[in-house]
Amino acid sequence: MSESSVGTNVETPAFLKTMAASGAKVGRRMVAIDAVRGFIMVCMAVDHVRETFFLHHQVTDPMDILMVSPGVFFTRLVSEICAPVFILLAGLSAWLYGQSHTKSDVSSFLIKRGLFLILLEVTVVNFGWTAKFPPDTLWLQVIWCIGLCMLALSALIYLPRALQIAVAIIIIFGHNLLDGVTLSEQSPFFPIWAMLHQRAYLAPIDGIKIHVTYPVLPWIGVILAGYAIGPLFARDSSPERRQSILISMGLGLLAMFVLIRYANVYGEKPWMHGQDILHTLMSFLSTTKYPPSLMFLLPNIGLGLLLLAGFERIDRTKFSEVLAVLGGAPMFFYLLHIYVLKILYLCAVGIWGLTQGNVFGFEHLWAIWVWVPLLVIPLYFPTRWFSRLKQSRRDLWVLKYF
Repeated sequence: MSESSVGTNVETPAFLKTMAASGAKVGRRMVAIDAVRGFIMVCMAVDHVRETFFLHHQVTDPMDILMVSPGVFFTRLVSEICAPVFILLAGLSAWLYGQSHTKSDVSSFLIKRGLFLILLEVTVVNFGWTAKFPPDTLWLQVIWCIGLCMLALSALIYLPRALQIAVAIIIIFGHNLLDGVTLSEQSPFFPIWAMLHQRAYLAPIDGIKIHVTYPVLPWIGVILAGYAIGPLFARDSSPERRQSILISMGLGLLAMFVLIRYANVYGEKPWMHGQDILHTLMSFLSTTKYPPSLMFLLPNIGLGLLLLAGFERIDRTKFSEVLAVLGGAPMFFYLLHIYVLKILYLCAVGIWGLTQGNVFGFEHLWAIWVWVPLLVIPLYFPTRWFSRLKQSRRDLWVLKYF
């Protein structure tokens, strides 16, 4: 009932107003985090549609501007924000989980979820990409990487926050000093070093090759950085102060990228002047993802911080709420879209055959951008269903790992 309906002018107690405002701020903060994660999932879908239906135009790491067209280059560039921001948010989410749990609980959760993700990678995820069982090759990619990062974070959360920040900075800024360290397969430390920093094939197991696509050391620095910024998102923190700090940090990282990259002295293979301004820009922006160089991480983490501030600043819109649904059940969406893409690809091969050499592929790049919404929009509805299931069935413990 409204105040006018009862014929009185009863003022709402001040402490209730404060509680309501606090709840709105917390909700807006959490929606912003999920919206950023959902935005990342859409960017990821762009790259995976490209990998599925435009595989006849391969890209290298870093992208070779002499071999790749500008359209393919910038389509690929869209997705480079995905892994850095997603892993950063994984660290932030671990800190937020610790707001209502003990550090021991957080560490235990990280260990169990990390092992769960590793298991998913070598089973469900690998089969989704290859459609082979047993596979010829086990690809240790981003889900495996996140799992290992969580195992590392389960121990690092016990460090003092100042030391966490220092370790994160040292890893992110310093790991490129290790680029010259390569070990041969004969070295007893080769498997460990390959998983940490040297992208390589490990010794086969029962004839199955194992490829470490995502060496994990730099990503440990990223997930630790996400955990270290957690206090900015505390329940009683000021949104205005948080947004100001995130914007300053984001712009600072972008500026740092431009200055260090322009100097051509550290953190990436040198860029060069191309045949025109466009190709020079492409060379400047072409950075290494496997493992991620400093020049790869700085702009993408910087953009992620700006997105966190931006989504919290704007009023909740239908767009941000849709993204928040996708970001509220990211693992479910990830697995679902892999299998849907594989089914669509096999159907296309069955109908039209191998149209681009030994693969089926789109003739034109614009088809990728047409198919992304045709993929994401239908998948929104099962993802929304699963997200609601997670909220309503907290007794089903396995759901929280998705």
